[in-house]
Amino acid sequence: MAQAAALPAAEEAQSLDSLLRALQLAEQVTEAWADPAQRLALAELRAAEAALQREAIRRLIKGLQAEPVALQALREVAGDEVVYAVLRRHGLIKPSLQERVETALASIRPMLAGHGGDVELVQLLPPAGVEVRFLGNCDHCPASVLTFTAGVKRAIREHCPEITEIRQASGLGVARPAAAAVDFVSPFVQHRTGIWHRACLLDQVPDGGALPLALRGEALLLSRAGSRVACYVNACAHLAMPLDGGRIADGVITCPHHGFQYDLASGECLTAPEVQLEPRVVRVIGGMVEVQLAGAG
Repeated sequence: MAQAAALPAAEEAQSLDSLLRALQLAEQVTEAWADPAQRLALAELRAAEAALQREAIRRLIKGLQAEPVALQALREVAGDEVVYAVLRRHGLIKPSLQERVETALASIRPMLAGHGGDVELVQLLPPAGVEVRFLGNCDHCPASVLTFTAGVKRAIREHCPEITEIRQASGLGVARPAAAAVDFVSPFVQHRTGIWHRACLLDQVPDGGALPLALRGEALLLSRAGSRVACYVNACAHLAMPLDGGRIADGVITCPHHGFQYDLASGECLTAPEVQLEPRVVRVIGGMVEVQLAGAG
């Protein structure tokens, strides 16, 4: 009986991070399996288990909702990080407003990184407002008003349509330091936790020019200005035509197919400001350019 009583306490001691690490390790092991039939069988088993768990939890929640006291207890326990993560994974609760605002800001950070800047959430302003602040070179930049309107506001409204007021706070003008031993990194890469993939040597990217390459099946375009590198999906935002072969002058590339022009430092479209190149997070370590791909983190 003593051992049975001790089990819940031991389980509770496991943090969300440790549980996620165990899942990631298991996924890495199974991804290395050579037999496609084994991987397919495992995927089907996982899908069936997830469907069973989701339905069981859904019915549990539905039963508890009928009792006011139980419903309140359910709301309180949903604040636990492990419980919240599982409910979110199964789509049984929606992401919080703060999560969705952070997701919106994360979507434009690669663009801001091209200017050596970042943006952060300062506070939520109930019932339908939010306050954000530029950091680094984006703070007090002459183009910050355009960036705030076309970048930050647009991203937040796309992810959080219920937000009606988006306020810009005065920044500190200081960027957070990049990681040690890194020659160059898209600022604030700590917001991403994906896998870095070696792309090429820095010297292979022409200074003031661009280098097209394919990395794990994704067509990319790397551009360089000195030691600073930017990376985008090699597709014009107009009709997704490849940009390599386009004329480059003064940091601007012109699509060779329909003439759309893009600032290679930020990915911003100078022809149609409402669109931009799709960025990828990039860094340079010891002369090696590394990139995080879509869905890798």
